[in-house]
Amino acid sequence: MKYNKKIVIATDHRGFALKEYLKTVPNISCDKNNFSISWIDVGAFTSERSDYPIFAHAAIQKIHQEAIDGVVLLCGSGNGMAIAANRFKGVFACVAWNPQVAAQAKEDDNCNVLVIPADYVTEKEIIFIISFWLNAQFKGGRYAERLDLIDKI
Repeated sequence: MKYNKKIVIATDHRGFALKEYLKTVPNISCDKNNFSISWIDVGAFTSERSDYPIFAHAAIQKIHQEAIDGVVLLCGSGNGMAIAANRFKGVFACVAWNPQVAAQAKEDDNCNVLVIPADYVTEKEIIFIISFWLNAQFKGGRYAERLDLIDKI
């Protein structure tokens, strides 16, 4: 079955090449589903040095402005983008460097912002990482209760 997904993508200079590569991939497949991706690119727009907080903020603003299916952020280690994104209410940004971690981030932590460490993944790997994340479903239940605790304590 084929699904259309609207995904915001952002990066700093270190993830620029992978972001540009992803924009050339119109479909991301997995055993379960085939996704047609509409990428919403909010920068960086060159490989010149840039600051990840600017692009993380631009991507997260899209969550509040329009109906999207998720956000993919890239930077060297992934950590900077995750820190910047998680400053916003309702954002669950998780760093994933392989498909299994990406799926578990969605299943256990309702990850709506996938952060990928561009310095540590290949073009082939990033497709699988995104595919597993898009195919995973949040488990809810006790996992939702844990997420609710974040704003309560």
